[in-house]
Order: sequence, then C-alpha cells, then structure tokens
Amino acid sequence: MNQAPPDRHSPGAFLVWGVAVAAYLLAVFHRSSLAVAGLAASERFDISASQLATFTMLQLLVYAGMQVPVGLLVDRFGPRAVMLAGSTVLVLAQTGFGFANSYELAVLARIFVGIGDALTFVCVLRLINAWFAPRQIPLITQITGPIGQIGAIVAAAPMTYALGTLGWTRSYVLAAALSLVAAIAVLIAVRDEPSRRTVRGPALSWSNIKSSLGASWSHPGTRLGFWIHFTTQFSSNGLGLLWGFPFFVRGENTSEGFANLLLTVMVLAVIAAGPLLGWFVGTYQWHRSTLVLVLVWSIMLAWAVVLLWPGDAPGWMLVILVVVAGVGGPASMIGFDLGRTSNPVERLGSATGLINQGGFVASLVLVVAIGIILDAATPGSSAAYTPEAFKLAMSFQYVLWILGLVQIWRYRRKTRARLLRDDPDYWGQISGRGLS
Repeated sequence: MNQAPPDRHSPGAFLVWGVAVAAYLLAVFHRSSLAVAGLAASERFDISASQLATFTMLQLLVYAGMQVPVGLLVDRFGPRAVMLAGSTVLVLAQTGFGFANSYELAVLARIFVGIGDALTFVCVLRLINAWFAPRQIPLITQITGPIGQIGAIVAAAPMTYALGTLGWTRSYVLAAALSLVAAIAVLIAVRDEPSRRTVRGPALSWSNIKSSLGASWSHPGTRLGFWIHFTTQFSSNGLGLLWGFPFFVRGENTSEGFANLLLTVMVLAVIAAGPLLGWFVGTYQWHRSTLVLVLVWSIMLAWAVVLLWPGDAPGWMLVILVVVAGVGGPASMIGFDLGRTSNPVERLGSATGLINQGGFVASLVLVVAIGIILDAATPGSSAAYTPEAFKLAMSFQYVLWILGLVQIWRYRRKTRARLLRDDPDYWGQISGRGLS
C-alpha cells in the first residue's frame, strides 16, 4: 500500500478527508434527526413512548451489529465504495421515513438509517490511515470524531424549524437530499489511496473472513482497543442518548433549561477535548492506555461525588461531571489508534469494526439497565421516578467500569509484551528504554 511519507500528508489529503468527514457528519445528522421529532412522530404514527424509544434502540443495535461486517466490506471493496453505499442507503432510508405512514414502515426505515450510518465511520478512519502521515493520524482521527458529533447539534434547530414550516414528509426528503449531495461528492473527490482511486482486497470467502477476524481479534492490541472503547464511551452516551435530561431534572431537581445547558456543555467538552487527546496520543504513544486509565478514574470519581452528595449536587459539580464524562467520548477513539498500530493495513477495517462495537455494546447495556433498575425501584409511571432511584440506577455504571478497567489492565500488559517480541526496536523507541 502507498501511504503518506513519515512526516507529511499526501497531496489532496485534506480534500479527501473533508469530503469524508462531511459524509460522516451527515450520517450523525440523520442518526440524530429523530431527537427533535419525538412529539411529531408520536402523533404521526399514534405510538407510545416505549414504541418511540424503539426507534433509537433498534438503530443503535443495527449500528453496533454492523461494525464487523462493515469492517470486512471496507477491507474487501475499499472505503470509497462502502462510503458511497452508505450515503445512498441514507438517502433512500430518510426518504422512506418521510413517506412512511405506519409504525412498521417507519421502524424499517430507521433500521436502514442505522445501516447507512454504520457504513460510514470505519471508511473515514481507513481513509485517514491511507492519506496522512503516521504522526498526523492520531490528531486527525481525534478531530474527526468531534466534527462528526456536530451533526447531532446541527440536527436540532434545522429539523425543528423544518418540521414546523415544511411538515414531516418534506423535512425528511430535504434531509435525504443532503446525503445525495454527499454521495456525489464522494464519487467525484474521494480516492481510496493517493495512487489509486479504488482498492480491492481478497474475496469474502468464509475462510478469508474467519482468517481476518481471527487474526485481528487474536492480537492483544485489538482487544485492548475494544476495551478502551467499551470503558470510556458509555457514560457520555447514556447521558446524551436518553437518560441525561431525566436524571438532571428528576434525579438532581434542576430546571429543564439547566439540564439542556448541561447536555450542551457535554457536547462542547467532546469537541474541545478531541484535538488535545490527539496531540497527546501522537506524542506519547507509550502512554495511550495510561491516559485512558486516568480519564476513566476521573469519570468514576466525578460520578461518585455526584451520587454520594447529600441531597442535590450543586450546579458547578454537575458541570464538572458532564465535562469529565464528555471527555470520555473522544477518549474512546484511542482504541482505534491501538488497532491501527497492532494490525496490518489489509485487515485494518475488520480490526476497527471489532473495536467500534465496544462502546456501543456498553452503551446499550447501560441504557437498558438504567431503565430496568428505575422501573424496579419505582413501580408505576415514569413520573414517580425518585432521586434515590436515579442514583441507584446510575450506580450500575460501576459494574461496567470495573469490568473494563480489569480488561484494559490485562491487555495492555499483553500488548506491550507482544510489541517487545515482534518489534523490539520500536518498543524501545516509544517506551524510552532503548535496547542495546
């Protein structure tokens, strides 16, 4: 594979990256476009709150379940073709959602939104690895994640305005048209590598699939990346996707306006932390997992203070909580850097797909577990949820953190031992302990 020189990106790298990031931002936009349309969806399809939540749950399940197949597809057909397919699926899915007049058709359309969304992110990471210098890759990767998350912010005001002025069908058809523009841009501007427009890998036979996944997963660096992604991301996802607003309003008795402000601050923390973490990872390769351990302990400490505070935690403490938890989002991207440095480029897609499942699996477990604990602690209407019930439910996070920390500690030792065995010169270079 023809990669960028060691210290400099390939010509045209930022154009390719810019188009790819725009497609990813739009995928996140489509993923989040239902967040402000909940009431309109309830009226259009005459559904309950639990049926409305099904849209989000199925979409995330599909996204998580598609990561390994998408990684294999990227290794086989190249990121350009898979990203083009993702944008096309999003166009059709959002159009279908706009015209859907029954709950069943709407659910089917949102499932395909999840598929289109899943087909995008791994492609962006593969393009970054092909077009940028090794020293630039961690920083560009960390910038990519927060830029994509801006799609969630962008979805709020425009979709609210469009639904109020254009109506349901026109709003979603217009949203679909944005990904049509992205698909055309990908088709014209994106190349898989600087020297080739398209790259093709081995055929997807069962033996090749088994070999690629087996080799990727057997490397301790891939498993370390998985558990880093698992452990760092779920707290901010749990707050941002579903439980943050009710926890702050019902669990901490804040106003609705302050709860919305807290969630906005968390997104801003995600955006601000990405470049800083990218710089650290690119500069201090040996200490990637150490940084993760420090960040996870910080998130655990912030939550402990809030949950153990007598009565309602003060507003300044809740701000600290959302900032620290928000940093966990871009910290999960460190897992992809472990996958990058632990696998050859021909199986980078499958390794990235395996790692990318971690945070979403943990997030789904957390979201469901919080709901189950709340219902068990306060039977009846959701209006009866108490601060005590919320504190009990949010404490479930420690089960996932403890599991993740144990696994990170295990696999970082194994990863460092494997690196010493396979490449002692590089081990000495990044650890600062040169071997003579």
